[in-house]
Amino acid sequence: MAITKDMGILEVVQKYPDTVAVFANAGMGCIGCAASHFENIEQGALAHGIDVDALIDGLNDAIKH
Repeated sequence: MAITKDMGILEVVQKYPDTVAVFANAGMGCIGCAASHFENIEQGALAHGIDVDALIDGLNDAIKH
């Protein structure tokens, strides 16, 4: 299953722990952020000024391994 920008941040991190490093490297400290409980990836990326498409590519690359 591919990760999409409308998926919840916490949902993705819990299902795919390898994505934590991708979020962190992009500048999103998602694990400790209260917003991760209700924001989707697109909302979180936009809030941090991060390229959503590049982030999604990185997340999907992380779960392929």
